Amino acid sequence: MVRNVATLPTCRQVTPAAAGNLVVMLAGEALALTADPLVAARQVVGGARRPLGDRTPSLGVLFASPHFFNTAETLLSAVMEELGPIALVGCVAESVIAGSREIEAEPAVALWLAADLGQVETFAMEFVGTPAGGAYGGYQFGQQLGGAYLLICDPFTFPVQDLLTHLNADAAGTVIIGGLASGGMHARQNRLFLDGKVLHSGAVGVHLAETEIHAVVSQGCRPIGSPLTITAAEGNVIRELGGRPPLSRLQDLARTLSIRDQQLLAHGLQIGKVINEYQADWRQGEFLIRGIVGVEPKSGALAIGDQVAVGQTVQFHVRDADSADQDLRSALESARAVIGHRRVAGALLFTCNGRGSRLFPAPDHDARLLQEVLGTTAMVGFFCAGELGPVGGQNFLHGFSASIALFPEAPSAA
Repeated sequence: MVRNVATLPTCRQVTPAAAGNLVVMLAGEALALTADPLVAARQVVGGARRPLGDRTPSLGVLFASPHFFNTAETLLSAVMEELGPIALVGCVAESVIAGSREIEAEPAVALWLAADLGQVETFAMEFVGTPAGGAYGGYQFGQQLGGAYLLICDPFTFPVQDLLTHLNADAAGTVIIGGLASGGMHARQNRLFLDGKVLHSGAVGVHLAETEIHAVVSQGCRPIGSPLTITAAEGNVIRELGGRPPLSRLQDLARTLSIRDQQLLAHGLQIGKVINEYQADWRQGEFLIRGIVGVEPKSGALAIGDQVAVGQTVQFHVRDADSADQDLRSALESARAVIGHRRVAGALLFTCNGRGSRLFPAPDHDARLLQEVLGTTAMVGFFCAGELGPVGGQNFLHGFSASIALFPEAPSAA
């Protein structure tokens, strides 16, 4: 277990860009459906640059399918040669997203370019084991306030949850959006892109200090029953809910549900932890969703995928395609209301590799819904092994979720 979490300072790479706060930006994206790295590089750079006109790109975000494991260096080198010096992050992923398409099981490269983002700072991080547990090196958060961080991590060598816990406690206001690389099945198999380098471990990121970004997280669930208080717990095991075994509570709840929801209890049951205990009531989206990982039939206790404590409020949730669709639509419409009349110039989508065709009856669900509600086509993303995004003002590692960074075209009047 990581006990000593620290961020160790190192040299930073700062990419010069337009000065000023909340600058107007433009974005473009392109998709290449080929396994040839040179052809793919030429196609995506040409397509993504076209909407920018004569503006110089400030940031590139590059995702490639697993067909580029052995040619990742060739692909990145060709992209950088076409673009020239530019801040760039990305990874090889199980599946990639561009525009309204989610490309699963086919060779694909997606590139997103944005101009006039203000100050852009790329960085790499590593996790270093120590006798006390471990420490995070390579970048020091909190030196510059404002903006947001995009972060892409190798799940095998970079335990991001402990970093998020540290930031929530010691760097309040830090916003992290991103995901875990999904291309490799073992340590050192993943490929992370940072500027002109391909890394096999750690994490890569970018700090956008002067760009207006709206974070949207859809956890894809809906609550059932009523909130309950944990009255006995140990570690990640809930032993009592409101003075009774949680399994007993769940059985009582099942008897009140429709046949459809009873079926979901068997296949899509989750539990939500209230994020803000000081609210008078809680609605969908105000819970941190965690999976149920085990049950003790004799005692009726439930083990979940997170630590719990006596006094916390939880509520059972279910997940299916309809719930995930409704939750994402609601989250996007809420973001649309906040952004107002302004156009969304670009977006980055980090969606779970358990979504896509594994969850929805039709392909391209998340990408198409984002385009439908927000109207932007300048969007790329990838299928993640875990998604990073803020809920209730804190950053978390999620599963089966969609975490989205939205870039409005023009600054708000405020």
